[in-house]
Amino acid sequence: MSEPEAMSGRDAEHFDIVIIGGGLVGASLACALAPLMARVADEKGREAAALRVAVIEANELPAATADARRFQPSFDARASAIAAGSRQRFTAFGVWEAMCEHATPIRTIHVSERGHLGATRMRASELEVAALGHVIPNAWMGQVLHRQLAELPLAWYCPARVAEIAVTAEGHRLTLEDGRLIEAELTVLADGGRSGLKERLGIHSAAQDYEQHALIATVEMSQPHQGVAYERFTSEGPMALLPLAGKRMELVWTRSPADTESLMTLPDSDFLQALQRAFGERAGRFRRVGQRHAYPLSLVRASEGTRPGLAVLGNAAHALHPVAGQGFNLALRGVTDLVAAIEAGLTRGESPGATSVLSDFEERRGADRDNVVLFSDGLIRLFGVESRWLGHARAAGLIGLNLVSPLKRLLARRSMGIER
Repeated sequence: MSEPEAMSGRDAEHFDIVIIGGGLVGASLACALAPLMARVADEKGREAAALRVAVIEANELPAATADARRFQPSFDARASAIAAGSRQRFTAFGVWEAMCEHATPIRTIHVSERGHLGATRMRASELEVAALGHVIPNAWMGQVLHRQLAELPLAWYCPARVAEIAVTAEGHRLTLEDGRLIEAELTVLADGGRSGLKERLGIHSAAQDYEQHALIATVEMSQPHQGVAYERFTSEGPMALLPLAGKRMELVWTRSPADTESLMTLPDSDFLQALQRAFGERAGRFRRVGQRHAYPLSLVRASEGTRPGLAVLGNAAHALHPVAGQGFNLALRGVTDLVAAIEAGLTRGESPGATSVLSDFEERRGADRDNVVLFSDGLIRLFGVESRWLGHARAAGLIGLNLVSPLKRLLARRSMGIER
């Protein structure tokens, strides 16, 4: 990974692929493209040119060095649930060996509804896998990915912001805030949608407000979690506990905006009592809570995921409710599908930004994306309806899911990102 040299005059530097956003999704894409950055002649001796790739990241990031292996997550470190399928993808990227150093395995997923006896459990042993997924501090994932990027022959613009983006016959022309010009055959928006570039290109997003906020914090339990992840539905909103190192767990608690504001201001002792009342004691007693964070929840989908010379990934393409923990896992599948489409196009002699390449990508992504959106949104609607009859039906469904092994196995494998 190298810093681009300053360009003289107004000459533009040309790249096959420019990734806007060097966060978890953009960095994962750059790592996945590594084999295409170092292509060699094929088996027939034909020359295969290496792709030129650049990453533009607006925020200055810590230097990625070998010292990153000394990483020690703070009590308040934010974390993400990585499905088993995502672990396979990180393995293919060459980063899992390092990433797993601070990964806590999920061995059981326990789903229940407060006030009803029904519950279902999905166990790794039933699927003959070591873990259903892992929970990893976001900061550690970022360090590992960026350490891998430092070894790749790509151009790194950081900190840098795109001031203007214009469509050209070959793709896009990007003007950075410092005046540097970049031409890209394929531009990938992986900036979370915060830059406003989508809107400048006329790509709008449809947002459905869930009228809920997610309150996130690290909590310490009175007993070991044994690798169990909990998903509990309540009348106020779903809540999840994800296993972390030691007796710590990541709390994701969805409530109304007013309730969230109140919970954010409670003293720690009062907050822990409120949490205990809402969740119950099946995971033990809540002993400590770290810094609390909150953000509003909406289902957001970009009106277009691709155009000639353009692909939209991650939260820039879709933002989901965290109830099923599928947001980043869905984005990572988008990363591998885009790389597969690019590689297939290269074998046909096509540019990474060719219409046929991006149509191939959209065909690979469409059903998976729609199914995950439908599943996540459906859970919120199913468990968000207050009805005594429906509550009993949901309880019966959770119990029945335990009894119908093939159905539970299929659901578990889909949740793991192994089957779509």
